[in-house]
Amino acid sequence: MAVTTTQPPRPASGAEPAPGGRRSRGRTSGIHGSRWTPYLFLAPFLALFTVFVLVPGVLGVWISLHSWDFLLPNKPFVGGQNYVDLFDSSSVQFESFWNGMKATAFFVLISVPFLVVLPLLLAILLNRRFPGRTFFRAIFFAPFVLGVAVIGLMWAYLLDPSFGLVNGLLGAVGLPDDTAWTTSQPYAWISLAGVTIWWTMGFNAVIYLAGLGDIPPDHYEAAELDGASAWQQLRYITIPGLRPVLIFVVITTILASANMFGQSYLITQGGPGDTTRTAIMVITDLGLSQYRMGEASAMSYVLAVFLSLIALVNFWALREKK
Repeated sequence: MAVTTTQPPRPASGAEPAPGGRRSRGRTSGIHGSRWTPYLFLAPFLALFTVFVLVPGVLGVWISLHSWDFLLPNKPFVGGQNYVDLFDSSSVQFESFWNGMKATAFFVLISVPFLVVLPLLLAILLNRRFPGRTFFRAIFFAPFVLGVAVIGLMWAYLLDPSFGLVNGLLGAVGLPDDTAWTTSQPYAWISLAGVTIWWTMGFNAVIYLAGLGDIPPDHYEAAELDGASAWQQLRYITIPGLRPVLIFVVITTILASANMFGQSYLITQGGPGDTTRTAIMVITDLGLSQYRMGEASAMSYVLAVFLSLIALVNFWALREKK
């Protein structure tokens, strides 16, 4: 008679049975820790987000529904009137706000294409291997570490029509030395866009460099063996490989340009006239100088809605098409 023996089932890999052959239930593995561990790690960020983003955001909506003046004890509730006034051509705020929005949109149009394309070309060059590559990377990124106050004051002196170094250098090479870079158009916009591009181009280039490092070099080697030109490699390898990075750069650059304040405030003072007075300058002046925080809050949320719509459009336009 054949005798068969049955062996107890072996525990799964990495699992140890409890004493007596029974597995313990309701006990969490020591590797994963308590179920509350992820929330403990998130707690510092959530606390800062709540205090500095969520609470001010809700309070801003509440203020925008009132005629809010810091100097007056009463702050009457006006509902959505502050928002209605922004779309009423007969209101006091209508002209200044929409002129500021036009100036903001114009600055975005003249600065964002350069801040997207030029850093990409710079990153492609700096991604190649050549002597001094690290030095040149640091040189191009260096202006970004300076604050807007330093940049604004420095370029205000360099671009001064009377004694600025820019006009002095132009005169030294035989070019006109009396250009009003900060007090006439279109030179005021050229100055603001040029300063902003010089200041922030290095940051976008570093972001592109990080994305280029994730593209396998084998793709370029295979393309060269197939006879692909440099333009074809850029179009079919580099751009598709940088799609997530490109979305990030485009959206953050649009948001940063739409929130331009320091350059215009320090270099052109919003002039000549009010041509470079952006929406942020209008909101700041109305809220902090005229103490009309209700109207200023409504303006800020209208601007935020426009920027959110633009961000969504960019997500849709740059999405990966199957």
